[in-house]
Amino acid sequence: MNESRASFAEKRRILQLETLYDLAVALHAHRPEQELIDELLQRVCAVLDPGAAVAVTRDAFGAPRAVTSVGWLESPPEAQILLTAPLWKELLASGQSLSQREGELAQRAYQECLATPLASRGVYLGFIAVLDKEKRGGQPVGFSSEDRRFLESVAALAGVALESARQVAHLEAQRERLEEENKALRGHLADEVAGNRIVAHAPVMRQVLERVERVAPRGVSVVIRGESGTGKELIAKLLHFLSGREGALVVVNCGALPESLLESELFGIEGGVATGVEARRGKFELADGGTLFLDEIGDMDLALQIKLLRALQEREVVRVGGQHSIAVDARLIAATHRDLEALVAERRFREDLYYRLKGVEIHLPPLRERREDIPHLVRYFADAFSSREGIPVPRFAADALAEIIAHDFPGNVRELQNLVEAALSLAEGSVESDLVHSLMGEPDEVRGPEPLDLQTAENRHIARILRLTGGNKSRAAKLLGVDRRTLQRKGF
Repeated sequence: MNESRASFAEKRRILQLETLYDLAVALHAHRPEQELIDELLQRVCAVLDPGAAVAVTRDAFGAPRAVTSVGWLESPPEAQILLTAPLWKELLASGQSLSQREGELAQRAYQECLATPLASRGVYLGFIAVLDKEKRGGQPVGFSSEDRRFLESVAALAGVALESARQVAHLEAQRERLEEENKALRGHLADEVAGNRIVAHAPVMRQVLERVERVAPRGVSVVIRGESGTGKELIAKLLHFLSGREGALVVVNCGALPESLLESELFGIEGGVATGVEARRGKFELADGGTLFLDEIGDMDLALQIKLLRALQEREVVRVGGQHSIAVDARLIAATHRDLEALVAERRFREDLYYRLKGVEIHLPPLRERREDIPHLVRYFADAFSSREGIPVPRFAADALAEIIAHDFPGNVRELQNLVEAALSLAEGSVESDLVHSLMGEPDEVRGPEPLDLQTAENRHIARILRLTGGNKSRAAKLLGVDRRTLQRKGF
């Protein structure tokens, strides 16, 4: 019998040592605090065979953080009850492990309790307690001095691990907070640079902005695609701002200028080419060290596409009438609402230029695919217009807002802005559905069953804006965000 007991005791000592080693490894794996104390109690119970056990932790202000227990027949003990129990007060007073007989902990009576505080560098983080040792291998019932030393060793390991885990969690929380603050700061600064706000509550628009943020610091060319009025220039401005390039953002609308003028605008012109002509730098030179944004690239003439391709490949330009090359470092961002692939197939857009431009594509969804953003855009445009005009911000009636949200907006965000500004100009007190309906009223042919292609939708949108401006083409062009010559070129 004595040999059997000695053998059992030896096996227990080996188990304790192995458990301490395994626990040291497990507790320093930087896991959440709840997982750490779960692991702690599981290991302790496997060695000490208690009838019940509990571990609880608190924060620096005494509030509960984590709790785990086994052996409570009723509901598990709550952390707050454990941290107000007499046992915890005695542990704090003594600062060391203690053993008690015939008592109660969290409404569970016990014959024997062995407990020790969890501490690190003099700071008490909680405690662990085991109740009523079960009989194993012919051993007498009761916790031994060896059990007590084991529990103290476990508590010492756990205290260091808990402090380390809290430091890691604190650093991670700081990192996340700084990332959010940095992201918010970039967003505010981007708004100031762009002079506009990009409203992105819809998931599809949040994905667009995430893509912009990822690609902006890279030097790759970007093509922004989307229907007219979706905000391609705003995205280009944001790309430039987030790129960190020190040069300027230079914008060229390829569809608003004739070929001869566009060439000199892009590449510059040498003095003396014609009588009275002075030397002038082109947009490529002005964008050196920055970003060149070519809007409506699909409208560029084929002859000029060849010169653009050479400038992009060689990273140099030759001014109109010039003889010498000028090195430039300009990141190119292009935008179009047209189907470039179809233009390539029709040989109206050079295939080699298409592949040279196509580094990363960003597709802007039409407003009808991001209706969640419409109420936020309405509020933004209403606030901006009212502030600019010095008038109170009127209320939009619920049915008026519902009608706006239900509209498909072939002119996208630009059309919505025009609608809001027109409604505020005509509203008396509040914007009602009758006013919205009259402003969005479409000719009878639009309501017909025939298919509505993009070009037709664009023409009807332009016609609607002209009606709103009383036929004033300059005012209509300003509202549409295009040049007056663009309206003339489209037959208006």
